[in-house]
Amino acid sequence: MTSVVSGKEVGPLLRGWRERRRLSQLELALRADSSARHISFIETGRARPSEEMVLRLAEHLEVPVRERNALLLAAGYAPRYTQTPLDDPSLGTLREGIEQLLAGYDPYPAIVVDGSYTVVAANRGITMLLAGLPEHLLAPPLNSMRITLHPEGLAPRILNLPEWRGHLLAQMERQIALARSATLRALYDEVAAYPVPERAGAVTGPEAPAPYFALPLRIEHDGHVLSFVSSISTFNTPMDVTVAELAIETLLPADPATVKYLQSL
Repeated sequence: MTSVVSGKEVGPLLRGWRERRRLSQLELALRADSSARHISFIETGRARPSEEMVLRLAEHLEVPVRERNALLLAAGYAPRYTQTPLDDPSLGTLREGIEQLLAGYDPYPAIVVDGSYTVVAANRGITMLLAGLPEHLLAPPLNSMRITLHPEGLAPRILNLPEWRGHLLAQMERQIALARSATLRALYDEVAAYPVPERAGAVTGPEAPAPYFALPLRIEHDGHVLSFVSSISTFNTPMDVTVAELAIETLLPADPATVKYLQSL
């Protein structure tokens, strides 16, 4: 979960987001229907932006919803976006939709995580992949990164662990760059320090897989080698912090053998 930064004025915060997006003041002004002079005045504190301007700049800078609340607070306005617990009755329709999506994707694995990779929902395909893992990794709250990269987790079963591990760590690095999250940074430091199992490594020689259209997750399960490609979905234009930070990951079978095996179950 990303913490809201307080004690800063809105100008320096907006400048930080603009520099992170590698935009000049003029480029941002053109996108936001403003002027470079006005953007400069906002960033230096010579002008106080309206609530509408804060939200408009945040939209063009692709600022995460949680951090938009931080910008509004820094500018002296009330937060615009709520943070509703996922089990709140008001999100009942959302939960039902997620459950239907996960159930409909069976027997292929699908999982829903929050902004710090805590598992909030999963289907039977995921349960199948996690079979046999030690109880301490499966005790709630489950964390998908920890389960995947822990030397007692899925890591020893992943045949192309160096590549898949690199992909996951790079994904986390991109998220940390977008959202100043102490929780996410601590998780990254933890999983990046896990020792890599000796048997993990890319399959070579006659057992090497044919080229795929995307980096596959190649994992051993009950004597079978299963291959998946990952797809991650988020909600468009979310108006709630909790909803904005949900991600639905589906594992699409990457070869006919994986399809046949999963359907046989």
